[in-house]
Amino acid sequence: MDEKKILVVDDDENICRLLKMYLANEGFQVLVAYEGSVALEYVEKEKIDLIILDVMMPVMDGWDVCKAIRKISEVPIIMLTARDMLEDKLQGFEAGADDYVVKPFETKELVARVKARLRDKREDDEDDKTPVSIDNLTVDLGRYQVTLDKKVVDLKPKEIQLLHFLLRHRDTVFSREQLLERVWGYTYFGDTRTVDVHVKRLREKLEKPGNRWHIKTVWGVGYKLEGE
Repeated sequence: MDEKKILVVDDDENICRLLKMYLANEGFQVLVAYEGSVALEYVEKEKIDLIILDVMMPVMDGWDVCKAIRKISEVPIIMLTARDMLEDKLQGFEAGADDYVVKPFETKELVARVKARLRDKREDDEDDKTPVSIDNLTVDLGRYQVTLDKKVVDLKPKEIQLLHFLLRHRDTVFSREQLLERVWGYTYFGDTRTVDVHVKRLREKLEKPGNRWHIKTVWGVGYKLEGE
């Protein structure tokens, strides 16, 4: 297997040094950038497999860096922040982040998330990218495109993946932990609000009167997409 290349972006040299040591011990090749502009240069010139990106950086903060990266790459991005407010997480996901880790964090947990996200894909039905439809909604995972009433809807990559999974398994209830594992690719680490945030965004962007489908909350369990 090719050595995976991780880019750590943080203006704190101690955090960069710590993460580089732990990740290198796990067999990853690690690049470090202390500011956003340098990170963007790496993304343009190197084949990066995953980015660990700090939010609070001078000149160009992590949210702006994330947005800029998303214009040229779909590389997985794990954002680091000292703020645990829901609004901050929403902003991170809107910018295109795949995961969100709050400082102070357990280094072993962060490394586990990295390893899980980069693990070889299992040969199962999640790899099927055949377009799926229900009523006025079509999700084409191969093109990362969603259409509602034949109009393309602007969704983030992880929102599209979650919608595709729920639609392929319509009328089946999944817990938040199951969705984290099946869609995000890592096991439950304690913050299932990631799923709630993405479901909230999907409802805001897609659900409207007249739809013959909807994403239903099954209280005490999780979510399912149901419809005709």
